[in-house]
Amino acid sequence: MKLLVTGGTGFLGVHLVPRLVAAGHQVRLIGRTRPTGPAFAGTEFVPGDLKDRDAVRRALAGVEGVYHLAGLVSFQAKDARKMFELHVDCTRELLRDVREAGIQRVILGSTSGTIAVSEDECVRNEEDDYPITVVARWPYYLSKIYEEKLALEYCRKHAIPLVVLNPSLLMGPGDDRLSSTWTVVKFLNREIPAMPGGGISFVDARDAAEGFVAALTQGEVYGRHLMGVNMTMTDFFHRLERLTGVAAPRLKLPSRVNVLGGQLLEQWAKLRGAKPTLDPQEIEIGEHWFYLDAAKAERELGFRARDTHETLLDTVQYIYGKMPPQSLPGTKGRLGDLRDGT
Repeated sequence: MKLLVTGGTGFLGVHLVPRLVAAGHQVRLIGRTRPTGPAFAGTEFVPGDLKDRDAVRRALAGVEGVYHLAGLVSFQAKDARKMFELHVDCTRELLRDVREAGIQRVILGSTSGTIAVSEDECVRNEEDDYPITVVARWPYYLSKIYEEKLALEYCRKHAIPLVVLNPSLLMGPGDDRLSSTWTVVKFLNREIPAMPGGGISFVDARDAAEGFVAALTQGEVYGRHLMGVNMTMTDFFHRLERLTGVAAPRLKLPSRVNVLGGQLLEQWAKLRGAKPTLDPQEIEIGEHWFYLDAAKAERELGFRARDTHETLLDTVQYIYGKMPPQSLPGTKGRLGDLRDGT
């Protein structure tokens, strides 16, 4: 098929695009800057962004399927409008052009946070409702919920085959912008003062990419598909400690105290004209549970999560390659030993 991928130069796109090319598909990308590197060999490029309707229509010409991955992840209140413009307004206009172009298949890259986030320790699945009241203060997740809702409603109304995929936090190699693996970055830089009290779900970007490839011909049309592995925050950071030798946070505080402490640290940083190492919203998110049931993606898409040790090891090694922390002597040798199985 001839395919258009929006947001194809991001973390997921770096793994998805070469898989699509290897499968024999013709892949076209749209973006502000022409991508370089082996991951984008054999692809076609259309300059422009999703706000440029003429550029989008040029990119859709002759296309049979669309992967809509474009997104902005931020926990800053100042970026809320940007996220709603991209996730909601641009998606609405894109789908209108998709309808006019007669596209045969749309795969929307969403997030598990539109379903699987709660204030208590429970496992969510695709039958659960949108957790709007829980994420009301987090514009990223809220904007993605609205994006999903409008995409499903519009595509059902106009008989556009749509499959929604909901990967959890992406881990593994390839996060050039360090926007998804920021939790590990902050851990390695010892910027997490207290152990978060919630639970995380993450998925290797390579495994998620395989699920997205399968969604071109498989998956429930107008359905959502969760992908990820669940782990307490305590287990997550202690696994990173065993991998790297960097100590996991030892301080354990009640959730409310953690959140209040984050707010106080933010105010203190502002008084000093500095940026806090942790945004209060990031701390609040860490006190919630993101547990999910990936059974549907396993059944419908053949999704399989690799060993978490491999994912976390490859994540850390990639981050060191991008920005080696000078404060962590000897850690690289430790990672090499673990790679060799010692």
